[in-house]
Parts: sequence; structure tokens; C-alpha cells
Amino acid sequence: MTAIHTDAALTSLNTLGLTASAARFATVREHADLLQLLADATLRAQLWHVLGGGSNLVLPERVEGLTVQVAVPGRRLLREDDDAYYVAAGGGENWHDFVQWTLAQGWGGLENLSLIPGTVGAAPIQNIGAYGVEVKDRLFALTAWSLQDGAPRVFSNAECAFAYRDSIFKQAEAGRWLIAEVVFRLPKNAPLVTGYGDLQQEIAAQGLPLSHAGVAQAVMAVRRRKLPDPAQIGNAGSFFKNPIIAASQRDALLQQFPQLVSYPAGEGLAKLAAGWLIEQAGWKGRRLGPVGMYEKQALVLVNHGGAARADVAALTAAVQGDVAARFGVQLEAEPVWW
Repeated sequence: MTAIHTDAALTSLNTLGLTASAARFATVREHADLLQLLADATLRAQLWHVLGGGSNLVLPERVEGLTVQVAVPGRRLLREDDDAYYVAAGGGENWHDFVQWTLAQGWGGLENLSLIPGTVGAAPIQNIGAYGVEVKDRLFALTAWSLQDGAPRVFSNAECAFAYRDSIFKQAEAGRWLIAEVVFRLPKNAPLVTGYGDLQQEIAAQGLPLSHAGVAQAVMAVRRRKLPDPAQIGNAGSFFKNPIIAASQRDALLQQFPQLVSYPAGEGLAKLAAGWLIEQAGWKGRRLGPVGMYEKQALVLVNHGGAARADVAALTAAVQGDVAARFGVQLEAEPVWW
């Protein structure tokens, strides 16, 4: 029997550490668990929320309905061909542990995504990315279970409709699926992606080998230096998306702000560094009540203790307002707000 808990504390299950509880809470470890929950007509009529590692989430103080924690385990090599390994992982697997496991097997391709908090099942929803690699670059397919009737469905990479920090699971299919297993295609000759200056400097400074494991070490060192450990101070990683604007608008901003940090983002488009914008707007290391923007990385919103959703909402609006007033650019929060 799948246990259903009432008034379950969620404070330790979201990396922001927000004070929160669930009206009803259950853990799904296998397909039978979900089918059992769906067999209860009262539960089926509730609003369902699917919880992974809670690392990209802003929770209300009370989550109504049913909160389902995904804990589907497993990781294995499905098959290989001349060009790639096809590796499967359960939706409840810890993402970083899975990445390190693939590297230990000698399968490269995910190293740039080392040390990103969360679960394997949540990674495609957000299309997580770092240092030039996104999940969409390595995902082959995934299996999701319907929250209406439990029926499984396989989504190809194309069917996931990936975009920058986005997917069909945040858009048209939001709230309809529990991602149970993800299959990754890891090329046998996966290229090393070391274009970011931070990685190049770290590799040189440590004398790391130009290998998949070496890049992973560099990524972890850079992330540990720049980003706070959620176990030490509550945070959800990068809190705002890097805004994508017209290249003409970027050019106009450069006239006024020559140090503006930007990157190409396709024909006629440019991506701005949200952290730079936030820092220039005066928010790096600045607090508003129990929350603030991290002193070492302005892109990270941190909980200094005892914060709730309303505190996060107030700081989000303040930062957005100041950046818009100074640069005419609208920042979009990256986490999902329940």
C-alpha cells in the first residue's frame, strides 16, 4: 500500500528551504504505486503536484491537493551501437550522482551538467543546462506516466519541444505527467565542451586533463566557488533566466553600457547575462527581509532563514522592477511557482 500522509512538512524537500506543507503527500517508487493512487476516486479528483528534488521550485506555505514525490529508482545501460551508449535512469535518481556514475563507466557527454541539484525526472522539464550543454543535447527519449489514468507514454526528444529552460512539460502538457524514466544517448566520441572562460581557467589552474572527467572536475570546482550549497543556505540555483532580446536592442544598450555582457542567440537575437544586469542594478549581496541575492553570484536568490513564498515574491518583483527601470529589460524567474 502506498502511504498517504496528511499535513506533511515540505520545508526540507525544497532547496530554497521555504516554510511549506502538503495537505496530502505520497511517494511513488513504481508504476503500481501510481495506479493505486489513481484508483482512489477522491484522490483522483484532487489537484496533483509532482515533486522531484525540489531544487527549482517556489512553494506556497500550504500545498493543497495531493503532492506526489517521484522516487522511481534505477540506472542501466540499455544498449550500445557503433556510435553511442544508450543509458536509462529512473526519474527519482539523483541527477548529480547519475552523471558521476556515467563518467565512472567511461561514458562522456553529461560532465558539463555535474553538480546541478535535482532528479533525473525533473531535468527534462526544465531542460537544465550549464557551460554550453543542455539536457536536450543528450536526451534520446523518456517514459512518462499519465496522471489521468496511469498509462505510460514514450516521448521522443522532438516531442519534448525543448527550448531554453523550457519543455512541453512546462507548457502544453504541464501537470499531466510523471516522468518515470529517461534514456540518454551518450556519443562514444562525445566532444569536450570547454568554451566557457571559467572552465578553461579552472582546467589550466588545476592542471586538469582534457578529458570528460577533467571537465567534470572543473565544472564542480567552478560551481562550488560561485554557488551556495543548499544544505548550507537555501537557494534554487540561478533564479532568473538570461533574457533574450533583439540584437538591435542589445546594440542600443551597448552604447549606454559598454560593459554589457551578451551572447549571440540566433539570427537577430542576443542573450544578456541576467547576473550582470542584477549586479549593476545594485542587488548583488543585498537583502529584502529574510531573502536576498547571493553575495558571490547576483543571479542566485538565497533564503537567509525562515522565508516563505511571499518573501520570494517581493524580492523577485523588486529585482525585476529595478532591472527594467535601468535597462528596459524584463527578467523572468526560472523556478516553477506552485
